[in-house]
Order: sequence, then C-alpha cells, then structure tokens
Amino acid sequence: MPERFCLDCGSKLRGRSDKKFCSDQCRNNYNNNLNRDINSLVRNVHSLLRKNRKILSELYESGKKKIHIDVLLVTGYNQNFFTHLVETESGDVFKYCYEYGYRESGGDHIELFRNPGIVEN
Repeated sequence: MPERFCLDCGSKLRGRSDKKFCSDQCRNNYNNNLNRDINSLVRNVHSLLRKNRKILSELYESGKKKIHIDVLLVTGYNQNFFTHLVETESGDVFKYCYEYGYRESGGDHIELFRNPGIVEN
C-alpha cells in the first residue's frame, strides 16, 4: 500500500485507508482555505448591504421621506447593492435594501419607503 499524506500539512497518515487529514485542525484549515474566496465575497457583499440598509433606515427614521440623490450618495450609499426590486404596474421601480427602499421622484430627488410587509421581531 502506498504511503499517504495529509492534504493540509503533508504529515504521513496512519490508520484508515480513506483518511485524508491527520487531525481535525488540518481538515478545518484545508476546507477553510478552499472556501476563503467565496466566503470573502459573501462577507463583503453582506457588509455593503448592511451599510446601505443602515443609511436608508437612518434617513427614513429621521423623518426624511423625500431627499436629493446627493444626500444618499454623500452618506456612502452604494446604488449597485440592494436586495430586491419592485416594479409596479404603473412603471415605478422601487429599490429595496431589506425593508427600506426608495424610488426616483423626478429630477434628482428620491422618495424613501419602508416596506410594511416585513414584520420586525
């Protein structure tokens, strides 16, 4: 039987013939390294979505319902990241980041909304 080595650290394996790692630590390290890029992407997108939601929430909760688009952009809002779009039969497009959203309101202004269909815990 040929010698087998740990896929992570390269140590010689002893025991079962289908063993791939010398320890749980090596198995975890190997799999974490495999998934690092995917997890990093998801973490970055989630961070942007949370930031956008926080900005919309703070503006909406402060009583601002109609604002100039520049106010949104100055706060660091990234228009490329949102959770969903809602298009009405009349052609209005609402961009939501979780329960908070907005739609263009003529010129350079937007109207802020909170989706009443989402129940808070």
